[in-house]
Amino acid sequence: MSLLSLQLFHSLALGFAMSGLLVALYRALAAKPASFRLLQGGGAAAVLAVPFLAFAAPAIIVRNTIRGRRIENRRFEFVFLATLIALIWSLMSGRVLTMMLLTLGL
Repeated sequence: MSLLSLQLFHSLALGFAMSGLLVALYRALAAKPASFRLLQGGGAAAVLAVPFLAFAAPAIIVRNTIRGRRIENRRFEFVFLATLIALIWSLMSGRVLTMMLLTLGL
């Protein structure tokens, strides 16, 4: 396995881990699951929700996809596409986190 592949796998794992951590913390503090409806609050709450959702979105997408497959019996193609979007989003947020950590010297 090449070094680039390992770095990308690390970024993917870091992105999903950070996403899961943020969603779990939100659920513990707010006693309700995080969702994209946070953007509908308006004002400062919606502005503050943008950076949170930028990193928490992969876990929200996967949770909604699994729930939709079970309850609404969504088609496989939709589940596959949503999972692919969550993977790419997680990879990109993991790359951002990796670059931030490298910049801080950690």
